[in-house]
Formats: sequence, structure tokens, C-alpha cells
Amino acid sequence: MSEKPLISVEAAEKIIAAFPVVVLSETVPLLAAQNRILASDIHSPLAIPEFDKSAMDGYAYISEDQSPAFEIIETIAAGTPPRLAVSPGHCAKIMTGAMLPSGANRVVKRECTSEENGFMKINCEDKNRNIRYKGEDLQAGQAVLAKGRILQAAQIALLASLGLAEVPTARPPRVGIITTGSELIEPGNPLGPGQIYNSNYYSLAAQLCALGAGPLAMGRVADNAQSTVEAIDSCLDNCQVLILSGGVSAGDFDYVPAAMKKAGLTLHFEKIAVQPGMPTVFGSRGEKIVFGLPGNPVSTFVIFEIFIKPLIRRLLGHNEQPLVIPALLTAAYSRSNGARTSFVPVRYFQGRATVLAYHGSAHLHSLSQANALMQVAVGQLNIPAGSTVDVRYL
Repeated sequence: MSEKPLISVEAAEKIIAAFPVVVLSETVPLLAAQNRILASDIHSPLAIPEFDKSAMDGYAYISEDQSPAFEIIETIAAGTPPRLAVSPGHCAKIMTGAMLPSGANRVVKRECTSEENGFMKINCEDKNRNIRYKGEDLQAGQAVLAKGRILQAAQIALLASLGLAEVPTARPPRVGIITTGSELIEPGNPLGPGQIYNSNYYSLAAQLCALGAGPLAMGRVADNAQSTVEAIDSCLDNCQVLILSGGVSAGDFDYVPAAMKKAGLTLHFEKIAVQPGMPTVFGSRGEKIVFGLPGNPVSTFVIFEIFIKPLIRRLLGHNEQPLVIPALLTAAYSRSNGARTSFVPVRYFQGRATVLAYHGSAHLHSLSQANALMQVAVGQLNIPAGSTVDVRYL
């Protein structure tokens, strides 16, 4: 059997980034749009504020009017339009957010006034006009949110203020997950001899949910070549992206790469010079995308973060780059083999990165304590304490 070519991390990233994706869109109710990606630009359908309004509880009057007292002609509550125009010697008692009456061009706040027998007197100077003018925040037709924006609470509030009950968003991609391995058993069941719990499905599903994508449980496939082919073929009918965990190495029961080929996929690479996760496979059939990941849990997690997450983000409608930040290494780091790029679990805090005790690609407990991955370049064996390193925030 010929040795599969080993490509660099950078080459693998470029191959995946060059793969064309189709972003589907759908219009959803406003609250259902939270954490989704905006599918088109939004322009304000109206001016904000919609009308001249009071910024304070007070009295609306004519600024140039020097009358010693002002007769109160009406009280204007928010949501109730004024009935009368203000003329010299008169004012309207007005609440915050209420529409400014015709004729008035200033509001004196209540704290600067006194009221007696239906008249208002100004007792001290109020230097502010206390009016929010129509369109001072937004003009009708003004661009307010750009396509590709993540819709969170502030954006949802803005859209609601514009009277929009629905919003066009990128439709979350359907991402299928198959776990392979006869040794796997679901959490909640007692372990038999030689069995382990299926943590990889839950890891991948949680990572997808965190992005806003929809994970589809496609089941577990035993270590059988034909069953693996049939599972891949069947699942591609129901999802845009399929992720298989396990079965990609060179063992007697690792059938995934051959099964992907038998299912009609073109394999774009089968090995990356990365640690953990070297035997990672990337293939496609038409617009459908398939990843084969190593079964070791940390490998599955890291390969998703480094290679799959950017693709899912593109399918969600944006090209947000991963957050890579410099950090000072708190203790020296070393490794014995520098043939591959390594991503090492670290704890990042206040500009400093601490490498966690890490026993290899099955050490989930170490990964669970990490909030970042330190990238160690090919050929780099030792990093002294105090060095500046790049960490990718999780």
C-alpha cells in the first residue's frame, strides 16, 4: 500500500477555503433570528425618532417666550398625540417620549419648575432643549445592518425598533455526524469489556450548536466496510456536510477513506502534518462535503476547531477569522519531534498562557481545562518561558 502524501496545515486550510459553498437563506421571526447571520443588508424603513419628542418629563413651551408664568393647556402622555398647539404664554405638560406639540420648541425639565393653579413657572435655568428630533438617530432609507452580521440582543432590539417582525437570515447548514467503532456505547449505559463511551458525537454536536449550525445524529456504524459505505451514501441525501469520527488510520478495521471513495467522493487530502489529528480526510461529491476525523477525542475536537469551524462559518454566511492572540508563555515548553504543527491545550488569562498537563490525543480532562490552543510551528522543539506565542481562543 502506497504511503499517503502528508500536506501542511496551511495547505489543508487553503484547500478547504477554496471549496465553493452555497449559503442558503430564510426569513424567520425576530426572536428566532438571535445568533443567526444576517442574509441581506437592512435599511431603516422609517426615521428614528419617528417624530420630535420630549427627552424629559417637563413642560413644552416657546423658547423665546419670556412670560412670568405659562398656562398649562394639556398634559401629553407618551403614545398620545397632542391635541392643541402651544402659543405665547402657554405650555403643555409633557412626559418623556411624548410627541412635541405644534408651536413648542423647547422642554424645561420638571425639576426646574413649579406648578400652581394650572400655571407653570420656570424657577431656574435649564440649558438643554430636551428634545429628540425626528431622524436624529436614523434617516429613512439609511443602512443600519450589513449582510453577514451576527444578530445578537442589540441588533434584535434595533430591528424591533424599526418595526420589523421578521428578518432574512442564513439558514443553518445541516451537518450530519457518524461515529464509527464497534467499541462505542452511548452515555447512560453500563460499559462492557473493551467498550468506551461515545464522547465524539457529543463533542462535535456541541461545537456545531455553539456556531448556530444544526447537528444531525446519523448514528453509529460498526467497523464494517460495506456498512460504512452505505451509511455515507445514505447520510449525504440528508445533509450538506457529513463528519465521520474514527476509522481513518491505517488499522485493519479503519475503513472510512476507502468507503468515502466507494461512495463516490473525491478525496482532496488524507493526511495533514498536524498534531493531534494527522490522519484527517477531506472529500466532496458535488456540493456535498465530507470530513473523516481520527477517533481520539482531542484529535476530533482540535481538527474541528482548526479546519471544520471556518467552513461551517462560511456556510452560515460570514468569513469571520479565528481569534488568534499573542500571549506570554508562563513555563518552558518542549517536545521531542518537530515534524508536524502542534496545537497544544493551554489556559489563557490576562495575556499569559499556561500549558496544561497533557498526555496525548485521548486526554479529554486536560482539554476540558483549556480555553485556547497554542500553535507550535513545524521544526520548533523548545519554547523558553517568557516567550511570546500565538494562541487560538476557543
